[in-house]
Amino acid sequence: MKVPLVDLKAQYAAIESEIRAMLDRVFESQQFILGPQVAELEEAIAAYSGAKHAIGMSSGTDALLAVLMALGVGPGDLVATPTYSFFATAGVVARLGAEPLLVDIDPALYAMDPAHLAARIEKLAPADRKRLRAVIPVHLYGQCAEMGPILDLATSHDVPVVEDAAQAIGAQYRDGRGAGTMGWAGCLSFFPSKNLGGAGDGGMILTSDSEFAARLKALRVHGAETKYHHKVVGGNFRLDTVQAAILQVKLGHLDAWTRARQARAETYARLFRESGLLDDARIGLPETRYRADGVPRYHVFHQFVIRVPERERLRRRLDEAGIATEVYYPVPFHLQECFASLGYRAGDFPVAEAAARETLALPMYPELTEDQQEYVVDRIGAFLRS
Repeated sequence: MKVPLVDLKAQYAAIESEIRAMLDRVFESQQFILGPQVAELEEAIAAYSGAKHAIGMSSGTDALLAVLMALGVGPGDLVATPTYSFFATAGVVARLGAEPLLVDIDPALYAMDPAHLAARIEKLAPADRKRLRAVIPVHLYGQCAEMGPILDLATSHDVPVVEDAAQAIGAQYRDGRGAGTMGWAGCLSFFPSKNLGGAGDGGMILTSDSEFAARLKALRVHGAETKYHHKVVGGNFRLDTVQAAILQVKLGHLDAWTRARQARAETYARLFRESGLLDDARIGLPETRYRADGVPRYHVFHQFVIRVPERERLRRRLDEAGIATEVYYPVPFHLQECFASLGYRAGDFPVAEAAARETLALPMYPELTEDQQEYVVDRIGAFLRS
């Protein structure tokens, strides 16, 4: 049996006629740059997420970059990020000449550890604390970071929080607030494999500050509020009209796809439990945090990530069985060659380093069948018992 990590062909087959009809509208209008579908999508995403404004961007990376530009981040500044995430989270900081202040992660959520963030800030000299310009928590794999204490800490230092919600559209924090709406701004990605993915690159910024939203809209067109009149230097960060049209169609299916992802996560958990594999200390399943009243946070399962100490051997065995997997992420930021000048060493962030060694993403997408999931769990069981 072949089990892909994600099957975009199966998704497209179910919505092909809707996509083609929407694209016909775009090609008939010939409005390919900031056409009406962009504004329509922005309004829909803002309503869906619970933000006052949504600003379409060329990618999730450019969304992060534009927010930091709008906040005035530049050379000499510090921006706190987790050391374990997709590279863009810290990469945009470095592109602006600022320095990432790296933070270890919570071992269950794989997101920024608030206690370690507090410790990192506390160890800064008073002059360096004044250099801290933003905090970027990442809602990794589809579940919100522990935002309450992160927001409290950032507020106490008068520092804005920029949420990297690239993997978490539709996720909710334990108090019901949506991913990307709790801080000063939130950034989404519409990379094709995301829960809401386009047919190329795309992203969006969420904010409820009208003045900040206007600034971002100017930045995405080279800093011009009026055509050819540039108050600041921005970039070409526009969301393509074709992508916006495709995303409009897919947004109408997102809640159903999320429910399907959650159901597949429950199926994985049941199959692991029924197979007796959870009695093996070598296997760990994703953890969903619960409120005091037992209600789970809203996890949208962009990825279903397990932990196995013998990760590489298991991955090779699954590949031989026709099961695709992926490692998100094998090298934390502090061990990346491009950040060697920051002076970090192996062992500085032990939780992130353990995650980088042990985590493995299993196939996860709405069209995944139970037969495929049974095969995946069976092959993992065979490896652990061998």
